[in-house]
Amino acid sequence: MTQRLGIDDVRPSLSGNAASKAVVGEVVPVTALVWREGHDAVAATLSVWNTDSPSTSAVTMTVDPENPDRVHGVFSPATAGRWFFRIDAWSDPMSTWRNAVVKKMEAGQSAQELSNDLLHGAELFEEAAIQCPSDKADLLFKAAKELKDETGDVDKRVRTALSDEVADVLHHHPLRHLLVEGDIHEVLVERREALYSSWYELFPRSTGGWDDEGTPVHGTFKTTAQALERVAAMGFDTVYFPPIHPIGKVHRKGRNNSVVAEPDDVGSPWAIQDHSTTHPDLGTMEDFKELVKKAADLGLEVALDLALQASPDHPWAKTNPEFFTVLADGTIAYAENPPKKYQDIYPLNFDNDPDAIYAEIYRIVMIWIEAGVTTFRVDNPHTKPANFWNWLISKVHVTHPEVIFLAEAFTRAPRLFGLAKAGFTQSYTYFTWQTSKHELTEFAQMHVEQADICRPNLFVNTPDILHESLQTGGRAMFAIRATLAATLSSLWGVYSGFELYEHQAVKPGSEEYLDSEKYELRPRDFQAAVKSGDSLESYIRLLNLIRRENPALQQLRTLRFHNTDNEAIIAYSKADPATGNVVLVVVNLDPRNAQEATVFVDLAAVGRHPGEHFTVQDTISGAAYEWSERNFVRLEPLRDVAHIFILPPAHHDLQERIAWRRVNDYRA
Repeated sequence: MTQRLGIDDVRPSLSGNAASKAVVGEVVPVTALVWREGHDAVAATLSVWNTDSPSTSAVTMTVDPENPDRVHGVFSPATAGRWFFRIDAWSDPMSTWRNAVVKKMEAGQSAQELSNDLLHGAELFEEAAIQCPSDKADLLFKAAKELKDETGDVDKRVRTALSDEVADVLHHHPLRHLLVEGDIHEVLVERREALYSSWYELFPRSTGGWDDEGTPVHGTFKTTAQALERVAAMGFDTVYFPPIHPIGKVHRKGRNNSVVAEPDDVGSPWAIQDHSTTHPDLGTMEDFKELVKKAADLGLEVALDLALQASPDHPWAKTNPEFFTVLADGTIAYAENPPKKYQDIYPLNFDNDPDAIYAEIYRIVMIWIEAGVTTFRVDNPHTKPANFWNWLISKVHVTHPEVIFLAEAFTRAPRLFGLAKAGFTQSYTYFTWQTSKHELTEFAQMHVEQADICRPNLFVNTPDILHESLQTGGRAMFAIRATLAATLSSLWGVYSGFELYEHQAVKPGSEEYLDSEKYELRPRDFQAAVKSGDSLESYIRLLNLIRRENPALQQLRTLRFHNTDNEAIIAYSKADPATGNVVLVVVNLDPRNAQEATVFVDLAAVGRHPGEHFTVQDTISGAAYEWSERNFVRLEPLRDVAHIFILPPAHHDLQERIAWRRVNDYRA
């Protein structure tokens, strides 16, 4: 039924009554359109509570200065769990009265002409005082008494009623008429790492080095533990392992994806022969638990690949053939992504016996959670039913709400966001293919708009993706892509070898690496590369340090782009509403040539007042500059590919506005 006052376009709000997302301590912007008939003022209250506490906090929302029908508010959840908010709309008689009296006074009307307005105001202030806390009520009663004093002139009678002190009291304790309660909206609040983390991917089997004859040696969990010290020193928070399970021998792939394997070929880790245990050459389950503990001691969280597929010699092929698609000739269908064929992998079929396959996968996931894994990178989730993921993630979170699920889904937007809505904590994206200023801007703005549902994890490369820009762009392109990934999103990732500028594709036009680590051991001498100057490690370490020291770069919702007059120069900022920390990034997208541009700063977006001049400190070079609304930059790829500027803290009166100034608030 239509209410007297309208409450529309509430955000965050997802279709299907799904919960929107936030993390502990994040400043969550809440907004809505609130309206009524006529010219009387309307306002709104934001009420917030959680499942652990019956108490409710309530604040009067701020009216948008550019759209008087839109109201804004923020809240910051202190604990993980289910949080709820509601927007209540109400007629604001005090604002209506104040607006009318001020306009009439400005028109020169006398106390006699304003008699009815002043007496009506007195009634309103008495009503407001009655429902106000006692320590604030006296001021409102005083305002009412002065409004009724017919011996005074207009200015004297309204002095207290129109004072800033009274306005502050009424903001926190408003007089609300025609109150309409809005719908209740849910927010799933997760741990901080769901929003902010730096990922590093490595193959444990490639950590064994070489023997005396220069032949690669299969790594173990113990050699992997040693490799983690370098990963931690680069400032990463999460180390991700591809599958560490036994690998099938039937139709095992050889080097460079050869369909015929040599006797010593190790095969693809994704051709899993048993999901419930570890590869014997890596070590035992106890060895793996020790590795997880070592990682934790270094400040690293272990992420494990969850690949729901099986090799032809997986026990399921005999015990549970209904888990797969059986063809007319009685054989099981292997995986295909034309023109690619994966003869060593059987994809699962979730339709034949969903109860059994659901239960089996849950059993496997719990094995690894009990071994200490709290993060899963899920392989190709868009090829499995979304309702299965919703079931699995929800069931895991009943007992282990801390577990993070990253969706490795390079797929179209509806599927990407649908999987996030189904429960995935983080998502791979099409970042690796976005290279131009226009592509990057459009891509990032889409994810800001969807920040209530999807958290993009920007990987610069993966074992499957060596983008053409890295193949041909030279070393500067590696620094450019790392800068973009580390600053555009609060989540980013690097696959091992990126820091060594590995860029050779298996053939022209392919995004597959030559001598791909997916099919062979690939140890690397990182220390020698650092000594020779052939490593990006120090720059990656600096990026992660900048991210860690600046809360603005740990945000997703506050990303704003700034105009430049050169398509090769991109500029954007982020701000942390809680601390006022502001970072402004300027990147040269051309890896070969110096580029110049004028950067036009949106001052409000970086917490500055109109016409203000301010100092920016470059965290890369250490240089400081005086900036304003228009600024000249020149970036040379052989020296610096980017500026990452730290600005003075945002002005306090602009911090909250930074929080709720979302891209989609300004869609015409």
